[in-house]
Amino acid sequence: MLLFAVSALAAKEPVKPASVETMTFNIRYGTADDGTNSWYYRAGSVIEMINDQTPDIIGMQEVLREQIDLLKDYLSYKCIGVGREDGKKGGEHMCIFYNPKTVKIQKWGTYWLSETPDKPSKGWDGACKRTATWALVKMKESGKLFYFVNTHLDHVGVEARKKGLELILERIGKMNKEGYPLILSGDFNVSPEDETLAPLAGKMRSARDWAFRTDEGATYNAWGHKENESVIDHIFVSGFSGCPVFEVVRKPYLEKKFISDHYPVKATLIF
Repeated sequence: MLLFAVSALAAKEPVKPASVETMTFNIRYGTADDGTNSWYYRAGSVIEMINDQTPDIIGMQEVLREQIDLLKDYLSYKCIGVGREDGKKGGEHMCIFYNPKTVKIQKWGTYWLSETPDKPSKGWDGACKRTATWALVKMKESGKLFYFVNTHLDHVGVEARKKGLELILERIGKMNKEGYPLILSGDFNVSPEDETLAPLAGKMRSARDWAFRTDEGATYNAWGHKENESVIDHIFVSGFSGCPVFEVVRKPYLEKKFISDHYPVKATLIF
Protein backbone atom coordinates (compact mmCIF):
# COMPACT_ATOMS: atom_id res chain seq x y z
CA MET A 1 0.00 0.00 0.00
CA LEU A 2 2.84 2.37 0.89
CA LEU A 3 4.65 1.52 -2.36
CA PHE A 4 1.48 2.31 -4.35
CA ALA A 5 1.12 5.71 -2.63
CA VAL A 6 4.75 6.64 -3.34
CA SER A 7 4.38 5.59 -6.98
CA ALA A 8 1.22 7.67 -7.36
CA LEU A 9 2.93 10.74 -5.94
CA ALA A 10 5.92 10.27 -8.24
CA ALA A 11 3.65 9.97 -11.27
CA LYS A 12 1.80 13.19 -10.49
CA GLU A 13 3.32 16.12 -12.39
CA PRO A 14 3.94 19.33 -10.47
CA VAL A 15 1.43 22.09 -11.14
CA LYS A 16 2.95 24.82 -13.28
CA PRO A 17 1.91 28.31 -12.11
CA ALA A 18 0.10 30.54 -14.56
CA SER A 19 2.56 32.94 -16.13
CA VAL A 20 3.16 35.35 -19.02
CA GLU A 21 6.36 35.96 -20.98
CA THR A 22 6.58 39.66 -21.82
CA MET A 23 9.05 41.76 -23.78
CA THR A 24 9.73 45.40 -24.58
CA PHE A 25 11.76 46.20 -27.69
CA ASN A 26 12.64 49.42 -29.49
CA ILE A 27 13.35 48.07 -32.97
CA ARG A 28 14.72 51.36 -34.43
CA TYR A 29 12.61 53.00 -37.13
CA GLY A 30 13.00 51.47 -40.55
CA THR A 31 13.96 54.58 -42.54
CA ALA A 32 16.99 55.45 -40.39
CA ASP A 33 20.25 55.59 -42.37
CA ASP A 34 22.33 53.31 -40.16
CA GLY A 35 24.62 51.87 -42.82
CA THR A 36 25.00 48.13 -42.34
CA ASN A 37 22.75 48.42 -39.27
CA SER A 38 19.86 49.71 -41.39
CA TRP A 39 16.57 47.82 -41.25
CA TYR A 40 17.19 46.05 -44.56
CA TYR A 41 20.19 44.24 -43.07
CA ARG A 42 18.71 43.31 -39.70
CA ALA A 43 15.01 42.61 -40.33
CA GLY A 44 15.72 38.88 -40.58
CA SER A 45 17.58 38.98 -37.28
CA VAL A 46 14.60 40.57 -35.52
CA ILE A 47 12.33 37.85 -36.91
CA GLU A 48 14.77 35.15 -35.74
CA MET A 49 14.94 36.70 -32.26
CA ILE A 50 11.17 36.69 -31.80
CA ASN A 51 10.85 33.12 -33.09
CA ASP A 52 13.62 32.05 -30.71
CA GLN A 53 12.47 33.92 -27.59
CA THR A 54 8.71 33.31 -28.20
CA PRO A 55 7.30 35.91 -25.79
CA ASP A 56 3.54 35.89 -25.35
CA ILE A 57 3.31 39.65 -25.77
CA ILE A 58 5.73 42.35 -26.95
CA GLY A 59 5.59 46.12 -26.61
CA MET A 60 7.48 47.53 -29.61
CA GLN A 61 8.53 51.13 -30.17
CA GLU A 62 9.50 53.13 -33.28
CA VAL A 63 7.76 50.70 -35.61
CA LEU A 64 6.80 52.02 -39.04
CA ARG A 65 3.96 50.51 -41.05
CA GLU A 66 6.28 48.79 -43.52
CA GLN A 67 8.09 47.14 -40.62
CA ILE A 68 4.81 45.95 -39.15
CA ASP A 69 3.75 44.47 -42.49
CA LEU A 70 7.05 42.62 -42.91
CA LEU A 71 7.02 41.19 -39.39
CA LYS A 72 3.42 40.03 -39.78
CA ASP A 73 4.36 38.29 -43.04
CA TYR A 74 7.11 36.23 -41.39
CA LEU A 75 5.79 35.74 -37.86
CA SER A 76 2.77 33.95 -36.44
CA TYR A 77 2.17 37.01 -34.25
CA LYS A 78 -0.63 39.55 -34.64
CA CYS A 79 -0.33 43.28 -34.02
CA ILE A 80 -2.38 46.19 -32.66
CA GLY A 81 -1.51 49.88 -32.65
CA VAL A 82 -1.81 53.04 -34.74
CA GLY A 83 0.59 55.60 -36.19
CA ARG A 84 1.35 58.52 -33.92
CA GLU A 85 1.11 61.14 -36.67
CA ASP A 86 -2.49 60.58 -37.79
CA GLY A 87 -3.96 57.83 -35.60
CA LYS A 88 -3.95 55.51 -38.62
CA LYS A 89 -0.80 54.39 -40.43
CA GLY A 90 1.34 57.51 -40.39
CA GLY A 91 4.62 57.61 -38.45
CA GLU A 92 5.92 55.45 -35.64
CA HIS A 93 3.59 53.00 -33.92
CA MET A 94 3.66 51.97 -30.28
CA CYS A 95 2.59 48.47 -31.29
CA ILE A 96 1.69 45.47 -29.27
CA PHE A 97 2.63 42.20 -30.97
CA TYR A 98 1.05 39.11 -29.43
CA ASN A 99 1.00 35.37 -29.93
CA PRO A 100 -2.61 34.42 -30.79
CA LYS A 101 -1.92 30.83 -29.72
CA THR A 102 -1.34 31.88 -26.12
CA VAL A 103 -3.17 35.19 -25.60
CA LYS A 104 -6.38 36.87 -26.70
CA ILE A 105 -6.87 40.64 -26.90
CA GLN A 106 -10.17 41.56 -25.25
CA LYS A 107 -10.02 45.28 -26.09
CA TRP A 108 -7.39 47.89 -26.85
CA GLY A 109 -6.75 51.52 -27.68
CA THR A 110 -4.16 54.27 -28.17
CA TYR A 111 -3.93 57.78 -26.71
CA TRP A 112 -1.49 60.63 -27.11
CA LEU A 113 0.77 61.90 -24.34
CA SER A 114 -0.42 65.49 -24.54
CA GLU A 115 -2.98 67.94 -23.23
CA THR A 116 -5.40 66.51 -25.84
CA PRO A 117 -4.82 62.75 -25.49
CA ASP A 118 -7.74 61.59 -27.61
CA LYS A 119 -6.45 63.05 -30.88
CA PRO A 120 -3.06 63.11 -32.63
CA SER A 121 -1.08 65.83 -30.85
CA LYS A 122 2.29 66.77 -29.41
CA GLY A 123 2.46 67.44 -25.68
CA TRP A 124 4.21 70.05 -23.56
CA ASP A 125 7.88 70.52 -24.51
CA GLY A 126 8.09 67.27 -26.47
CA ALA A 127 10.05 67.04 -29.69
CA CYS A 128 7.65 64.47 -31.18
CA LYS A 129 4.13 63.16 -30.87
CA ARG A 130 4.16 60.38 -28.31
CA THR A 131 1.56 57.72 -27.59
CA ALA A 132 0.65 54.83 -25.33
CA THR A 133 -1.10 51.72 -26.59
CA TRP A 134 -2.99 49.60 -24.07
CA ALA A 135 -4.76 46.24 -24.16
CA LEU A 136 -6.80 44.03 -21.88
CA VAL A 137 -5.30 40.60 -22.42
CA LYS A 138 -6.48 37.09 -21.59
CA MET A 139 -4.11 34.14 -21.26
CA LYS A 140 -5.77 31.30 -23.17
CA GLU A 141 -4.49 28.40 -21.05
CA SER A 142 -5.07 29.84 -17.58
CA GLY A 143 -7.86 32.31 -18.32
CA LYS A 144 -5.95 34.99 -16.41
CA LEU A 145 -6.61 38.62 -17.36
CA PHE A 146 -4.11 41.46 -17.26
CA TYR A 147 -3.58 44.92 -18.73
CA PHE A 148 -0.62 45.71 -20.93
CA VAL A 149 0.53 49.28 -21.67
CA ASN A 150 3.31 50.09 -24.15
CA THR A 151 4.83 53.56 -24.48
CA HIS A 152 7.81 55.64 -25.63
CA LEU A 153 8.48 58.81 -23.66
CA ASP A 154 10.02 61.83 -25.36
CA HIS A 155 13.78 61.92 -25.87
CA VAL A 156 14.05 65.72 -25.46
CA GLY A 157 11.25 67.21 -23.37
CA VAL A 158 11.73 66.79 -19.62
CA GLU A 159 8.22 68.05 -18.90
CA ALA A 160 6.82 65.88 -21.69
CA ARG A 161 8.32 62.79 -20.05
CA LYS A 162 7.02 63.71 -16.59
CA LYS A 163 3.57 64.79 -17.72
CA GLY A 164 3.37 61.88 -20.16
CA LEU A 165 3.98 59.30 -17.44
CA GLU A 166 1.56 61.08 -15.10
CA LEU A 167 -1.10 60.87 -17.82
CA ILE A 168 -0.42 57.16 -18.31
CA LEU A 169 -0.82 56.50 -14.58
CA GLU A 170 -4.02 58.55 -14.49
CA ARG A 171 -5.42 56.56 -17.40
CA ILE A 172 -4.39 53.28 -15.77
CA GLY A 173 -6.26 54.27 -12.60
CA LYS A 174 -9.44 54.92 -14.56
CA MET A 175 -9.02 51.87 -16.80
CA ASN A 176 -8.16 49.17 -14.28
CA LYS A 177 -11.06 49.39 -11.85
CA GLU A 178 -11.01 45.61 -11.45
CA GLY A 179 -7.45 45.65 -10.13
CA TYR A 180 -6.10 43.19 -12.71
CA PRO A 181 -2.35 42.59 -12.88
CA LEU A 182 -0.72 45.19 -15.10
CA ILE A 183 2.42 45.56 -17.21
CA LEU A 184 3.73 49.00 -18.21
CA SER A 185 6.72 48.75 -20.48
CA GLY A 186 8.60 50.67 -23.11
CA ASP A 187 11.43 53.06 -23.87
CA PHE A 188 11.22 55.68 -21.13
CA ASN A 189 14.36 57.55 -22.23
CA VAL A 190 15.48 57.85 -18.59
CA SER A 191 17.61 55.74 -16.27
CA PRO A 192 16.06 53.94 -13.26
CA GLU A 193 17.07 56.65 -10.77
CA ASP A 194 15.62 59.55 -12.79
CA GLU A 195 12.97 61.60 -10.98
CA THR A 196 10.63 61.12 -13.95
CA LEU A 197 9.91 57.63 -12.62
CA ALA A 198 9.19 58.81 -9.06
CA PRO A 199 5.37 58.66 -9.48
CA LEU A 200 5.65 54.88 -9.95
CA ALA A 201 6.85 54.40 -6.36
CA GLY A 202 4.29 52.49 -4.33
CA LYS A 203 2.17 51.80 -7.42
CA MET A 204 4.33 49.59 -9.62
CA ARG A 205 7.65 47.83 -9.26
CA SER A 206 10.50 47.37 -11.68
CA ALA A 207 10.78 43.80 -12.96
CA ARG A 208 14.54 44.33 -13.12
CA ASP A 209 14.69 45.02 -9.37
CA TRP A 210 12.09 42.44 -8.39
CA ALA A 211 13.23 39.43 -10.39
CA PHE A 212 14.72 36.41 -8.64
CA ARG A 213 17.30 36.18 -11.43
CA THR A 214 17.97 39.57 -12.96
CA ASP A 215 20.21 41.35 -15.43
CA GLU A 216 22.01 44.59 -14.60
CA GLY A 217 23.18 45.34 -18.15
CA ALA A 218 22.43 48.29 -20.41
CA THR A 219 19.34 48.17 -22.62
CA TYR A 220 20.41 50.90 -25.08
CA ASN A 221 23.53 49.58 -26.80
CA ALA A 222 24.24 52.56 -29.11
CA TRP A 223 25.36 50.12 -31.83
CA GLY A 224 28.32 49.12 -29.68
CA HIS A 225 29.55 52.56 -28.60
CA LYS A 226 29.95 51.65 -24.95
CA GLU A 227 30.38 55.23 -23.75
CA ASN A 228 26.75 55.86 -24.76
CA GLU A 229 25.18 52.70 -23.30
CA SER A 230 22.37 53.21 -20.78
CA VAL A 231 19.40 51.58 -19.07
CA ILE A 232 16.32 53.30 -20.52
CA ASP A 233 14.00 50.40 -21.47
CA HIS A 234 11.88 49.27 -18.54
CA ILE A 235 9.20 46.79 -17.53
CA PHE A 236 7.08 47.92 -14.58
CA VAL A 237 4.45 45.64 -13.07
CA SER A 238 1.72 45.44 -10.46
CA GLY A 239 -0.58 42.67 -9.26
CA PHE A 240 1.68 39.74 -10.11
CA SER A 241 2.94 37.32 -7.45
CA GLY A 242 6.48 36.88 -8.76
CA CYS A 243 9.10 37.51 -11.42
CA PRO A 244 11.50 34.55 -11.73
CA VAL A 245 13.57 36.00 -14.58
CA PHE A 246 14.42 39.41 -16.04
CA GLU A 247 16.76 39.37 -19.01
CA VAL A 248 18.40 41.76 -21.45
CA VAL A 249 18.63 39.70 -24.64
CA ARG A 250 22.14 40.16 -26.06
CA LYS A 251 22.23 36.99 -28.12
CA PRO A 252 23.23 37.63 -31.77
CA TYR A 253 20.89 36.46 -34.51
CA LEU A 254 21.91 35.63 -38.09
CA GLU A 255 25.41 36.83 -37.15
CA LYS A 256 24.14 40.33 -36.30
CA LYS A 257 25.58 41.35 -32.94
CA PHE A 258 23.09 44.20 -32.67
CA ILE A 259 19.60 43.65 -34.05
CA SER A 260 18.67 47.20 -33.02
CA ASP A 261 20.30 50.05 -31.13
CA HIS A 262 18.29 48.73 -28.16
CA TYR A 263 18.42 45.20 -26.81
CA PRO A 264 15.12 43.36 -26.35
CA VAL A 265 14.19 43.20 -22.66
CA LYS A 266 12.26 40.20 -21.38
CA ALA A 267 10.56 39.18 -18.14
CA THR A 268 8.66 36.13 -16.91
CA LEU A 269 5.77 37.07 -14.61
CA ILE A 270 3.75 34.78 -12.36
CA PHE A 271 0.07 35.50 -11.66
